[in-house]
Amino acid sequence: MALVVVLLVLFSPACTRQPRIVVGCKNFTEQIILGELIAQQIENKTHLPVERRFYLGGTYIAHQSILAGRISIYPEYTGTALTAVLKQPPGADRKAVYELVKSEYQKQFHLTLGPPLGFNDTFAIEVRGDDARRLHLQTLSEAAAYTPQWRAGFGYEFMERPDGYKGLAVTYGLRFAASPRIMELGLLTRALKDHQVDLIAGNMTDGLIPALDLFVLDDDKHYFPPYEAVAVIREQTVAEHPEVKQALDELAGKISDAEMRQLNYAVDGQKRDVKDVVREFLSSKRL
Repeated sequence: MALVVVLLVLFSPACTRQPRIVVGCKNFTEQIILGELIAQQIENKTHLPVERRFYLGGTYIAHQSILAGRISIYPEYTGTALTAVLKQPPGADRKAVYELVKSEYQKQFHLTLGPPLGFNDTFAIEVRGDDARRLHLQTLSEAAAYTPQWRAGFGYEFMERPDGYKGLAVTYGLRFAASPRIMELGLLTRALKDHQVDLIAGNMTDGLIPALDLFVLDDDKHYFPPYEAVAVIREQTVAEHPEVKQALDELAGKISDAEMRQLNYAVDGQKRDVKDVVREFLSSKRL
């Protein structure tokens, strides 16, 4: 009888359950790519089982999910963490922003920041390429003279966050023909191309910018802070599995702006499978 009890204990689900790492991300293409990149890197380097919990919505949901322990890791941007989560004013210096976010995330939330992945996905205020050429536009300041005749389209988060629409409108004196349309991020570029709107706030690394002949207006007043991509990791995960942090540290500086744009285009423009795109990229970097 004692032997039976021992066997039941040894082979019960509680004893055979393996530790798992849960990787989350927000609900747009670049985040899905980065989430998959993190997941595959961990699988390749540690052989720990990884659960993917993608499409979590915006910053608030992703942040609350990691605080609640529903996910172990997710990709974030330093400028977003600074302004949307920490409620700090935007800063222009990349290193200073990173160090401040890293310190405050550890102090306030017991979260660890991985090193920057290499690219800066700042907001891109975009217009159609033919409009930019016709009106000889280069900067946001120049475009402000035409916005009273234009319609704008923005994501919900951009409308609400402190480094978003309200501050941008004040900085550049932007007025539009009607209240901005609030749309899903994935629909903005197509809406601009199809003349449903005339100006949008997208991402600098969006692969559809060149593919759809869109033009990014220069932020000549330097309104936006840096948005370096980093992995946010639960402190408990780092303590229990230091090999996870070591694996993600290997991604430091590995993705340039141009490479991130190419990855986004492979998924958005060429409709390729995210897992295949990420697998090929990691192989190309000998990771």
